[in-house]
Amino acid sequence: MSMRARPAAVAGTFYPGSASELGDTVRRMMEEASVTPLSLVPRMVIAPHAGHIYSGSVAAVAYRIIADQPPNRIALMGPSHFVGFDGLAIPAHDRLATPLGTIAVDELAQDLAEDGLVARSESAHRREHSLEVQLPFLQVALEEFSIVPVLTGDEHPEQAAEVLSLMLEAGLFVVVSSDLSHYQDYETAGRLDAITADAIVELREADLGRHSACGRTAVRAALRVAIERGWRCQLLDLRSSGDTAGPRDRVVGYGAFALGPVGPA
Repeated sequence: MSMRARPAAVAGTFYPGSASELGDTVRRMMEEASVTPLSLVPRMVIAPHAGHIYSGSVAAVAYRIIADQPPNRIALMGPSHFVGFDGLAIPAHDRLATPLGTIAVDELAQDLAEDGLVARSESAHRREHSLEVQLPFLQVALEEFSIVPVLTGDEHPEQAAEVLSLMLEAGLFVVVSSDLSHYQDYETAGRLDAITADAIVELREADLGRHSACGRTAVRAALRVAIERGWRCQLLDLRSSGDTAGPRDRVVGYGAFALGPVGPA
């Protein structure tokens, strides 16, 4: 694996490009995030990945949970928006950069590649924002951590579920990156996203249609893993860009969810 860090692709566009402004805005969003009483022990969260002014306040609700029980190894899985490929891809780098510093890629990524479960792809990760926008939240929530960053290509939820299971067994905490509906009017988006959120909470992965969530492969994988383990899913927040920073004629939906075994968190 290359010793270079993957440079930030969307600093200054999806989130602030200066370290001080980025750190301040992420900390503020996390401080302002609602605290949800949990009926489960969180092992996975689903968080949105738009520009921070649009989806950051929803993502922060999920990251409050991570900050409360800080893990030191993170699995991050989300969709490839720009490069089509079959299966799953990790970066060709051994570190990931944001304005807040660099994050080490966990050694498990190398093991997964050697076992043929993921491929390495510099091109798939080069421009991709779905994982990168999560990194500043992790950097603020956690002091020291390593990460296995996985992009999903053509839809293979069974392969993604196998890799998620292996990462959970290795002790990693899983973050799934996905937005919900895209470019509907505000009322339509609210109706569609409520249906999608119900399917996610009830672990009905087969009910997630092609337009339910852009990270559908990773979300379906997480639901499969939860079903296999007898876990539950809890909705933490459900809003859209029409609630946060955007117009209401074309909105994107955002949800935050936690998954894990039943019990007091």
